[in-house]
Amino acid sequence: MSAAGRTLLPWAHRSGAYALPTSVLVRLKLGETPDTIPAALDVRSAASAPADRTGHNALDRVIRTFGSIVRVSRLHAAAAALRSAGARHRGYSDAEQVSGIARVLRFDVAPGTHIGSMAISLQQLEIVESAIPNYLCAVGLDRDLERAPAPVRTPDDDDGWAPRDQINAREAMAREPGDRAVIVGVVDTGLDLDHVEFSDRTRRGFDTVQLGKGELANGISLLGDNTGADTNPSDRYVGHGSGCAGIISGLGRGMPPGLAGECPILPIRSLGAAQFPARTNAVGLGAISDLDMGVVIAVQLGARVLNLSFGTDDDDLEPGAVKPHSEAVAYATQRGVTLVAASGNSGDARIYWPAAFPEVIAVGAVAADGAVCDFSTTGGHVALCAPGERVRTAGLQGYQCATGTSFAAPFVAATAALLHCRADRRAAPLAPAQVKQLLMASARPHRSGVGDGSGAGVLDAARALALLDEALDADATTELEKEDDR
Repeated sequence: MSAAGRTLLPWAHRSGAYALPTSVLVRLKLGETPDTIPAALDVRSAASAPADRTGHNALDRVIRTFGSIVRVSRLHAAAAALRSAGARHRGYSDAEQVSGIARVLRFDVAPGTHIGSMAISLQQLEIVESAIPNYLCAVGLDRDLERAPAPVRTPDDDDGWAPRDQINAREAMAREPGDRAVIVGVVDTGLDLDHVEFSDRTRRGFDTVQLGKGELANGISLLGDNTGADTNPSDRYVGHGSGCAGIISGLGRGMPPGLAGECPILPIRSLGAAQFPARTNAVGLGAISDLDMGVVIAVQLGARVLNLSFGTDDDDLEPGAVKPHSEAVAYATQRGVTLVAASGNSGDARIYWPAAFPEVIAVGAVAADGAVCDFSTTGGHVALCAPGERVRTAGLQGYQCATGTSFAAPFVAATAALLHCRADRRAAPLAPAQVKQLLMASARPHRSGVGDGSGAGVLDAARALALLDEALDADATTELEKEDDR
C-alpha cells in the first residue's frame, strides 16, 4: 500500500499495516481444532451458522475479555467437501491438517475491539500456533504505476510483441503450445469475463471477497460485489487481474497471444474494488483471509500454477508474528503447485509476502532495454526478472499498457505452465522446486552494472524449455544404460 494510502487508515497494534478492525486469524496446534466449527464458505452462503465459541475454555475466555460478540468459522473448506454445502468442514486430508489450512479459525468480533492486543494475548495460549490481525493489502505493492489505455495501433506498431521478444516467447510457443489440462490460477481482482481475449480460455472460477462497508476508513468507497462468496469472479472496476491473465492465456485478438498457449485460466477474485479519495482509478483491495482462501480454493480446483501479483510489506507486520499466507503456501507446495509472485514496486530492497517464501518464485521487472526497472523491489529472495514496462495486455472492455512487477510475474507463471505441459507430454513429473531451478538456470544474465538482488537474470522462456528437454533426455539415456547393465 502506498504511503499516501496509509494516512487514511487506522493502524493495527504497533505496526503500520492496516487490518480489518473486527477479525483475527488464529491457527491452532495439530489436533486442537474442534470438529464442529463450520467452514467460512458455508457461513458466507448461509448454509451454516457461525459458532459463538470454540469449546476451548482458555481460548474462549481470552476472546470474551475483549468483547462479548464473536462469530467463529474455519477459514478453509476441506477439498473433499468443497461442493457439500453445509458440510465443508468435514473430511480434511492429512495435507490440509499438516500444512495448517484445516486449523485456521477466523474470529469476527465486535466493532471497537482492540484486535492487535487480542492477537498478542491469544498467541500466549499453549494450543495456539499463531494469531494475527486480518491484514489488508492492495495491488500495486507500494507504488502507483501506469496502467494507461493501449495506444491505437499503426502499421509500424509491433502490436505489443517487443516485451515478448525479450524473453523468446515466439520460439517458446512454437516449441510447446500448452495443454488444456494444465490450469493456471490467477488470484487477483477477477476477470472481465466478457472480454474477447478470454472466450473459451477460462475455467469456472471463484469470488472470495468479503469486505464490510464499515471496515474501511471514511472516504474509501467499495465498488461492486464485496460480500459473500460465489462462483462469479467478474471484475468491472480494476482490470488488474485481466491484465495478468491476458499475458498468460489471452487469445491474441488485439494483442499477442498469451505465453501459456492452450493452458486455461482459473480466475479467482480475492481482491475487491475500492475507490480512494483523490484517486482516479479503482484499487484492488483484499484481506489476508480472502487471499488465502482464494489460493487454497485455486489449488483445490486443480490449478498447477498460481500467479500472485499482490503482497504485504514485512516492515508493516507485528514483530515476531507469523508471515501472511504461510499455511496457503505450504498447502499449495505440498500439492505440487508452482507459485509465482511479483517482487513488489517499492524501488528498494524490501520483503513482501508471499514473494519472499523460498517455495515461491519472486519476479522483478526489466525495461525494454533490459535494465532493471527503477521501481522493481530487490532482495536475495528475487529469483529472476521479466518484462514489466508498458506491456500490452487485456484491460476492462479493451486493452492497456501495463507497468509493474505485477505484470512481469505472469510471464514467468506462463513459462512455468509450459514447463509443466512439456514434462507431462514426456510423462515426467516436475516438482515446483525443479521449475524454479530451470527458470533461474536458463535466465539470460543481467546486463553489466546490475547489482545484487534482481535474481539470476532475465526470463528466457525458450531456453527454459530447452533445458528441460536436455534434462529429460539425459534421464532417459541414464535409464537405458542401467537397463543395458542388467
